[in-house]
Amino acid sequence: MGTSSSARRNRFPLILLATVATGLGVYLFTLFFAARLSEGPHTSFLKIPAVALWALLAYFTVRLVNAALFDFAFRIRRGYEAPTLVRNIFTLVIFTVLFVLIFKWFYSEINLGALFTTSAIFGVIIGLALQDTLGNFFSGISLQADRPFQIGDVIVVSQQKHTGVVEGITWRAIKIRTFQNHIVLVSNSNAAKEAIEVAPRDNLNARLIFFSTVYTDSPAKTIHVVREAVRDADNVSEKITPIVRIRNLGESSIEWEIKYWLEDYAKYNDTDALVRQRTWYALRRNGLTFAFPTRTLHLERKVTARPTTAEDEIADRLSAVDVFAPLSTDELRQLAMATVGHVFAPGETLIRAGDEGSSMFVVHNGRVQVQLTESGKSRPVAVLSEGNFFGEMALFTGEPRTASVVALEETEVLEIGHAAMKHLFETNPSLVESISWTIAERRVGLAASAEQATPNSLAESAGLLTSIKRFFGLR
Repeated sequence: MGTSSSARRNRFPLILLATVATGLGVYLFTLFFAARLSEGPHTSFLKIPAVALWALLAYFTVRLVNAALFDFAFRIRRGYEAPTLVRNIFTLVIFTVLFVLIFKWFYSEINLGALFTTSAIFGVIIGLALQDTLGNFFSGISLQADRPFQIGDVIVVSQQKHTGVVEGITWRAIKIRTFQNHIVLVSNSNAAKEAIEVAPRDNLNARLIFFSTVYTDSPAKTIHVVREAVRDADNVSEKITPIVRIRNLGESSIEWEIKYWLEDYAKYNDTDALVRQRTWYALRRNGLTFAFPTRTLHLERKVTARPTTAEDEIADRLSAVDVFAPLSTDELRQLAMATVGHVFAPGETLIRAGDEGSSMFVVHNGRVQVQLTESGKSRPVAVLSEGNFFGEMALFTGEPRTASVVALEETEVLEIGHAAMKHLFETNPSLVESISWTIAERRVGLAASAEQATPNSLAESAGLLTSIKRFFGLR
């Protein structure tokens, strides 16, 4: 398209030169033969070259005006090149009017009205014979008036299944160069009747690519890995970050889609291939697995699902928690066997302030944010990472949750429930006093660091001991 418009601008001086030369020829012809044109034996003979010269001058003048109007004024005003069909119609109409005026000037004795009336019958015959051609012509005018696409845009003609770059729009057809480098001509009349999908040349057009992963792979990790791999690919626009999202939870896999925007949509086949390649390498490099059709049959299930991590690893994690410091190794192992692991996605809420609860949580992997609600707005107060815990008062006293906790990234937490602790208290009643003292010391220490007035550890422990025994039904 840029080459075409540049060639037209380069032809402007040639058209100007031809117009000046023809004008000079008309002037000289008129100067030498003016007297003979008005009277003399050769008047009819001289009128023919006179009409031809004036018609040629009219033609070059119209071409000059066409170039000035559409190559310069129109492009500056609208910002794009005028359609070829519009330019041709302008030239044809204006030249026809000028030619009629020139012919009438030299041959005033000829009645053009009678001539056109006589030729009306022939016009009807020709019109019927050229019905399809005229249909294409007026459909082309309609397409140019609506401007659904321009030269350089990628279009898909739905019924004919043709996809390619628009190279030209003539009075008869739309010229498309397919991605197999074939030339396809779609008649204007057919194009006007069909649905046409347009990917504008100067627009950020999106593409969708699909892939699947196994259910054991982390969704949050998959999103991050694939997005970072795709955003650096050639022809992927940097203006909009690619989107990686779950499309469906399939029978044997998590089905994904990648939405990204192209700088040059005409290269979408190569870019699609590159994005698929980048996705494969990124998944392989980060230990993620493409899914293939599988089916698992469970013939018998004797036990409930085990925790998400090994018991020894859970016991080691719980041993580092202050609240469980009084527990022996065997008691920690018993507690680990009853612990349940949960995985939360980034931004997901683990617990909400005001909710009832009877369990506590230990952060095993990841980070969470503790939020308090003030005047209807959430305010972050702390960030907890691996080894930190929260919700202990709900576990030991049954108090409602005092704060909301939200995952900052993919986070795995260990949940210790009421039944597991009750079993330990019943087998070892002395744990109640030890744990209540540990919790009281922790609460006093937190209050002191916040410079808040608080009772001493002994009084705090006594109050907690009573609350714990009441909640667990101990004497």
